[in-house]
Amino acid sequence: MKKVDDYKEMKRRDFFKKTGKGAVAATMIPMAGSAMDKQSLGDELGDRTSDQWKQVATGEMGTPIRKSNIDVDVAVIGGGLAGMCAAISSARGGAKTILVQDRPVLGGNSSSEIRVLVLGAMSMKKERVDRETGIIEEILLHNKFFNPQESWSVRDHVLYDFITAEPNLDVVLNTQAIEAKMDGEKIKTARCWQSTTETEIMINASLFIDCSGDGLLAATSGALYRTGREGKEEFGEKYAPDEPDGWQMGATILLASKDHGKPMPFEAPHFTIPFDVENAHPKRKLKHFQEGFWWAEVGSEKDIIGEFEENRKKLMGYAYGIWDYMKNSGECPETENYALDWVCSLPGRRESRRFIGDYILKEPDLLNYKHFDDAVAFGGWSLDEHNPGGIENITEPPSYFHQKFEKIYEIPFRSLYSRNVPNLFFAGRNISQTHIALSSSRVMGTCALMGQAVGTAAAMCVNKKVLPRTVTEKYMNELQEQLLRDDAHIPNRPANDEKDLAKKASAIFGNSTVSGDANLLIDGVSRDEIDKIHHWESDGLPAKLQLEWDKPISISKIEIKCDTNVNRNIMMRKDQQDNDKFSRYVPIELLKSMNAEVRVKGKWVQVGEIDKNKKRLIKFNFEQMKASAIRLNLKETYGHKNVKLFEVRCYKS
Repeated sequence: MKKVDDYKEMKRRDFFKKTGKGAVAATMIPMAGSAMDKQSLGDELGDRTSDQWKQVATGEMGTPIRKSNIDVDVAVIGGGLAGMCAAISSARGGAKTILVQDRPVLGGNSSSEIRVLVLGAMSMKKERVDRETGIIEEILLHNKFFNPQESWSVRDHVLYDFITAEPNLDVVLNTQAIEAKMDGEKIKTARCWQSTTETEIMINASLFIDCSGDGLLAATSGALYRTGREGKEEFGEKYAPDEPDGWQMGATILLASKDHGKPMPFEAPHFTIPFDVENAHPKRKLKHFQEGFWWAEVGSEKDIIGEFEENRKKLMGYAYGIWDYMKNSGECPETENYALDWVCSLPGRRESRRFIGDYILKEPDLLNYKHFDDAVAFGGWSLDEHNPGGIENITEPPSYFHQKFEKIYEIPFRSLYSRNVPNLFFAGRNISQTHIALSSSRVMGTCALMGQAVGTAAAMCVNKKVLPRTVTEKYMNELQEQLLRDDAHIPNRPANDEKDLAKKASAIFGNSTVSGDANLLIDGVSRDEIDKIHHWESDGLPAKLQLEWDKPISISKIEIKCDTNVNRNIMMRKDQQDNDKFSRYVPIELLKSMNAEVRVKGKWVQVGEIDKNKKRLIKFNFEQMKASAIRLNLKETYGHKNVKLFEVRCYKS
């Protein structure tokens, strides 16, 4: 184990050696004499010129200087699921990447600190879930394998394990990007403060991706943004208010309770605010008290960021007020044996700044399922606009749930970068959209798809030495093809990668078939649709699938998309549901073990094998060779009697 740890530490140091140019670790503190020129520190965070530090070991007085400069290609600000997916996709694309997170844990609203469910494009008017694939699915599956007990605190470390294993990517926690240093119109440096080490970290990058939600870095860069609700007229939004106003959806404090099998008395703390049950709207239901109430929320019509701490104090009072009513009013006897098991201390935010891109996503785009030539992500959660004021507007329902979607809608790339700061991307709730559009797209599964899209685009920008807008103008097809290859789904956009050698195969066949057709594996759609299938399924296991070419081809990569049942949700829940819609466990349909062979001069040569697969997208990379066929030997799933595949690709390099 120590060898593994030493290797990881060596790799971490190597990353900083290559990208940091003199990064200073917190434990390596240079000492400056007390006569240091105070003026030289005037614009620095943590001015320590008055620091009276006596080093007992040496008897010397000095001033600790904790500064770090890091050079990377791409800096991702915000370690929620959008930021994680952005950082991973950027690093996988070959860009030296750093992820900056202002908390000690990753996951944003889905972390153990807040515990919001990873909702996504669950179209509620039909049975199909339309679950997200790509990096967000990898993350959810990783949790299924390494956290089967569904512990929220363990999940934090599952996320940390997943992202820190990614080469070419470094993660900096407890660090907030507080200021953008500019070079003309572009951001040159993100000025950051790491609270745990009292260190000022200057991150220099070619491209910046702000996935922080509130978007402080983007705001200090001069990027255009807006807050509040647009009126009906501006974008033709029927669910918008008649006139624009300043209201923003509020943050929520969640709680959870536990059955102790005996009466559990409760005495409310002094800061409790009584629950106004007489005026509460009937949709403020109390029945799901084990998992808590998402509507203990306070909105704002002015400065929701500046008011955050005052609202947090209120929210603590409101949350305990609801529980006090349930325990002590006599109206909820079902809570007699229950006691609070966890109460959130960091409210989960829904809305603040929305930055302006080349396109503003709006309500009619979603409701009319508008097709965008630059679509890179999708959504499907309902128009879930919480009422102005939240629990302080208690006579209104907690959310209006204006309209549900019949199918998924598209999100354009032009909404994911700044109109006026040319090297700045966004992903998450702070993208270029209206308040009403945000009411749907803000859920974390959808935000994660945006993150993968901008991370992939950022790596492309680095490789081509271009800026985000140029991707829209010249390289959109290439970006979409890469996203599809990486197992993202783009509605109404089949893959058609000219480099994919599988499309040139003269024959594709399996040794047995119970449904679908092996030729569907190259049709460009890697999931079944409502009225059309795109898979091949074996009749039992083990099974074989073979691709033949008329003439030998040069090949070094085989990529396979198998089945994880995207019609069943695999997010971690608080109530541990396991049914036709939600799964607590690794999908039984997932391919567990297989190997791949290529036929060279009439002989089969094994080029890859996997015994405990944990992903929908399986990749085999090997030395390039001339082959006339490939054969996939499919051995075992995690419990299903057949194996189902959705795509096979082959590449020369």
